Amino acid sequence: MFSLLNIFRVIAFLEGISYILLLFIATPIKYFGDDEQYVKLLGMPHGLLFVTYIVLAIMLKSELKWDTKQFGIVLLASIIPFGTFYIERAYLKPQRDG
Repeated sequence: MFSLLNIFRVIAFLEGISYILLLFIATPIKYFGDDEQYVKLLGMPHGLLFVTYIVLAIMLKSELKWDTKQFGIVLLASIIPFGTFYIERAYLKPQRDG
């Protein structure tokens, strides 16, 4: 139930949500509304989720038999908005279904 893969799925989802909130809500409020509180509020949790995502991806690389290209895409997805949601569909869902 609490496999490393399932934990990674949850972290990937939360990391993606926190990144979207940080980029598209908190940052515009900071620069257009001159209010930094949302960036400060979301920044630390996002940073922790980002680091956790990377560490879990490293731990899962051999278990899921990702080659260098696949692993690079999984890592790159963490810095692209909506990227972690793509990873769920393309790399993690086949593991669950198959």
